Amino acid sequence: MLPSVLLFVFFVWEPLIESIRLSLYRANGMRLIEFAGLKNYAAVFEHPDFWPALRNTVSYTLWSLVIGFLAPIFLAILINEVRKGKSLFKVGIYIPNIVPGMAMVLMWGFIFRPGGTGILNILLAKAGIGAQPWLTNPKWTIPLIVAALTWKGAGATTLLYIAGLQGIDPSLYEAAIIDGAGIWIRVRYITLPCIYNLARTLLILQIISVFQILYEPLVLTNGGPNNASISIMQLVFKFAFERFDYPKAAAVSVIICVILASLTAVYFKISKRQDI
Repeated sequence: MLPSVLLFVFFVWEPLIESIRLSLYRANGMRLIEFAGLKNYAAVFEHPDFWPALRNTVSYTLWSLVIGFLAPIFLAILINEVRKGKSLFKVGIYIPNIVPGMAMVLMWGFIFRPGGTGILNILLAKAGIGAQPWLTNPKWTIPLIVAALTWKGAGATTLLYIAGLQGIDPSLYEAAIIDGAGIWIRVRYITLPCIYNLARTLLILQIISVFQILYEPLVLTNGGPNNASISIMQLVFKFAFERFDYPKAAAVSVIICVILASLTAVYFKISKRQDI
């Protein structure tokens, strides 16, 4: 285990400790100048973009639970019920995952482009519906970005759920069918309880992943309109690579780490009580 432990320490713990250290200093680039204590954290909390970014990030996470968390479960159950062509559906649902992330973002940018040149608006025009603002509408921006994320990542999660479904004893379904149970009864009393532990694990992983969303809003909207889609990781990007204020970028990163660690601890504590 020693090589793995060394790599983990070098690539995870050492950068984390250095980020905490950097966030407590004033620096010129990466060169530390003097100890600043919690001044960088105070400056981050007072920054006009911090609270909108945090609020939007929470909104991304909640929308991902509504759209992105339920979609793979539904698709997995649907594919598992198919009797013929199951492998074809598995391949089809996984294809978006092999598309490079940046290519995916650019593609959805063309789809959601406002005016008469966007692919979605062209299709709507064929149906006699006027062009929609899509990503330029603050109320639609976050849900649409989450929908694009779901298109990209739902396939791999669906395959995990399908693997979990295949581990369910077929005799349970056979007994339910003999007793006259329909598909919804089987899903409610057999399928969902059997994949509960898997879903619980994937839930916290999804929250951690979506909370760190960066390049999708950065490329699609650049955080706009009027900071309606800016994420907290985008704030880290702005501090580090636009203003070259690495201590404040490190401070935001530490805040993100504390939030995610707290959410994970609370989640596992609640889950442990439910198990008891």
